[in-house]
Amino acid sequence: MHEQPTSNITLPHRRLKLDTLVRLRWLAVGGQSAALLVVHVGLGYPTPAGPAFAMVALSAWLNIFLKIRWPSAMRLSERAAALQLAYDILQMSGLLFLTGGLGNPFAFLLMAPVMVSATGLSARYTVILGILATVCASLVAVFHLPLPWPVGDDFSLPIVYSVGIWTALVSTLGFMAIYAFRVAEEARQMADALAATELVLAREQHLNALDGLATAAAHELGTPLATIYLVAKELTDEFEASDPRAEDVDLIRSQAERCRSILRQLTSLSSEEDRTYQRMPVSQLLEDVVDPHRGTGVAIHSTGSGTGAEPVGTRNAAIRYGLGNLLENAVDFAKTRVDVSASWDETTLSISIKDDGPGFSVEILGKIGDPYVSVRGGKSPQRGTGGGLGLGIFIAKTLLERTGAKLHLENSAPPQTGAHIRVSWPRKVFEQDGRVDETAFSPHNGNKAQTMHAVPVNPSGVQEKTQE
Repeated sequence: MHEQPTSNITLPHRRLKLDTLVRLRWLAVGGQSAALLVVHVGLGYPTPAGPAFAMVALSAWLNIFLKIRWPSAMRLSERAAALQLAYDILQMSGLLFLTGGLGNPFAFLLMAPVMVSATGLSARYTVILGILATVCASLVAVFHLPLPWPVGDDFSLPIVYSVGIWTALVSTLGFMAIYAFRVAEEARQMADALAATELVLAREQHLNALDGLATAAAHELGTPLATIYLVAKELTDEFEASDPRAEDVDLIRSQAERCRSILRQLTSLSSEEDRTYQRMPVSQLLEDVVDPHRGTGVAIHSTGSGTGAEPVGTRNAAIRYGLGNLLENAVDFAKTRVDVSASWDETTLSISIKDDGPGFSVEILGKIGDPYVSVRGGKSPQRGTGGGLGLGIFIAKTLLERTGAKLHLENSAPPQTGAHIRVSWPRKVFEQDGRVDETAFSPHNGNKAQTMHAVPVNPSGVQEKTQE
């Protein structure tokens, strides 16, 4: 089970739409125009209205140019989006220079472009824009025209108060940018991981659907093969036994019969009446999960016991992939042994996976199941491969929880070492897709433990696999 590449998933989340920035800039143009009109016309305060409205008009013309030059739905590269946000910072700084610097109550709008960057761009461009906003705030704090005020009155802020405003602005800028970036980054990671989960599940469902395609092919090919078989049979009577052509006809007939036999087998695989294929007991589920990991140099011991008949569920790709992913991680970090056990009663089914490896790191034990958290970083002692992206446990957890399961992850109690993963279902949920004669699958009932298989250590058969 190799981890799905996610590079093609994460890229779109770093690309802002042009229309988004244009709409935000129109909102800024409207607000700036209204503020200037209220101060200059409504209150009658003396302001450099010409240069100020010229800067607002520059933003409006930039929007018009962008709308004409490129389609609104176009997604910008990070560099192009950062350049537009840098322009917004410079334009706002120019207006603050003309209208009182940091003494202007609207000075905190310098943070807006940085917030947009924090939610839509990478940390690198967010830091660059944050530095630009800080530099601009420092400059307009020192160099600026007087704050618009009634004629005859002079208003000037004490130096200490101006420094306090600058400190508050820069501190708020840093805090809000970091907060917005972390929240947006978690949302992006979750979206990426869910997309990867959907890809994995779609692949597993596609593999399960192959039997249906085989059935369709069998029905489509059945008629022409039957015709070939009948014609070959009739041609057999047309030739003497000594005729060389009789051997060719017999060969065609035998091969046609063989094809018909193969098609009958393919049809039976997907038959709704084939309960053995459509449903499986827990013992067979564990066998399917464990079988791909045989010969990896780690002994895998699987057992099952419980009260009453053995639970029987459907062939669910999500369950098989989720359990297989958890088992693969256990095998990757185990020293010599992994124990897989199933237990059940009248209400609950639990599957436990234990290994004798180093266990989960204490610092990330509470974060297990979050996307992009590598549960046991470093190199696998058995495989020598590097750490993965941390999507393995997340994908397994997501898929299993969709089937109604609950996961409990912990380290084994001392003196034992290793990780302990327990997956449990309400029995009715596991068997909800219908019931079959469970005794046909489970000749052993009661509390007697059933040893399903034990995989011996095979040091020469180490298999390479991508560590989740």
